[in-house]
Amino acid sequence: MRLCCEVDVVSRHLPALGLKSRGKGVQAVVSLCLPPRGNELQSGPSRACLLISTRKDKQGTRYELKENIEQLFIKFVDEGKATVRLKEPPVDICLSKANPGSLKSFLSASRMAHRGCDVSIPLSTLKPVKTSEFENLKIKMVITSKKDYPLSKNFPYSLEHLQVSHCRLARIDMRMLCLKNLKKLDLSHNCIKKLPATIGDLTHLQELNLKDNHLESFNVSLCLSTLQKSLQSLDLSKNKIKALPVQFCQLRELIHLNLNDNELIHLPFKIGQLTNLRFLSAARNKLTNLPCEFKNLSLEYLDLFENTFEKPGVLPIVKLQVPLTLLEACARTILSYRIPYGPNIIPFHLCRDLDTAKTCVCGRFCLESFIQGTTTINLHSVAHTVVLVDNMARMEAPIISYFCSLTCYVNSSDLLK
Repeated sequence: MRLCCEVDVVSRHLPALGLKSRGKGVQAVVSLCLPPRGNELQSGPSRACLLISTRKDKQGTRYELKENIEQLFIKFVDEGKATVRLKEPPVDICLSKANPGSLKSFLSASRMAHRGCDVSIPLSTLKPVKTSEFENLKIKMVITSKKDYPLSKNFPYSLEHLQVSHCRLARIDMRMLCLKNLKKLDLSHNCIKKLPATIGDLTHLQELNLKDNHLESFNVSLCLSTLQKSLQSLDLSKNKIKALPVQFCQLRELIHLNLNDNELIHLPFKIGQLTNLRFLSAARNKLTNLPCEFKNLSLEYLDLFENTFEKPGVLPIVKLQVPLTLLEACARTILSYRIPYGPNIIPFHLCRDLDTAKTCVCGRFCLESFIQGTTTINLHSVAHTVVLVDNMARMEAPIISYFCSLTCYVNSSDLLK
């Protein structure tokens, strides 16, 4: 049995000598092997030993296993990580970036070899590892034609960068979603119509490129997944997306966002929560105005070229309720005092209402009682570099403003001129 992963062999004598390990693994093939003929380990039911081979040392270093494992650390085995602590020599063999299923089988077999039991899986022989076997340790793979797409074998589990473009994929291959080390996934120029929720299981994913596909929506579950903490770059350009969910603004690590050439009629109205966003492109959509919280952004680059922006309306939309309903008063209190809420505390539809509450120009919140007006915003107030909105060299765009009371509206009436 052979396991492709990263290995760091750490001597436990180092701390006593005042030294530290370098703490970085190397690509290796770890094998459970049979010792050479004539070796004393051949007497007895279990003859397995551990062999660690690297690109620089294909012959490998051998470690005995029978009654020689002091402890197995398997807390993070589902993440492809484990440590085998040996008695002699006193070293910790740290394994990472391994396939979790293969790693579990490998550790189980190692435990059996330690106990002197027969190992139930086929063992390798003590031969130098071929260079081709290190192919499973590839970090980057680029596929740009359908004929090169792997059908009969899996993607290397160690991949950190995978590009599959121009392959006419109609859906995302589930084998890709098992690559837990992926940091960059490029599926541009395909025919993907829907995103599976399991993309959110890629806990290290930093860049996702879905340019030029057939997407019509963005899965809400992805906005609530671990992508909230990892995703920094998202390219959804050249699709058919009409709207993004409110929860999209929970992807707060986003730095680059490309929404060019879609059918967006509006941006998520909580877009101001994307505090790390620095590069935003939403050119050639159907935007008629910008959401109120757009003014909270702090961008380096902004492109809103060729949208169908309308002129600010003269008359405001009045939805004031006097006196406030109990629901409105409670909602404003919960949001103002940042009282925690969730579907386990209050009904789901109330959570949705609270999530979509408007923010008044004064900073307070409103749910169903408000005045809505449209003003203009100079885009240079939110971005250092701005692409012209149209061929008329305009740098302004209409933006929606909300007022929680008639007093706020009157005090801010100069904004609406």
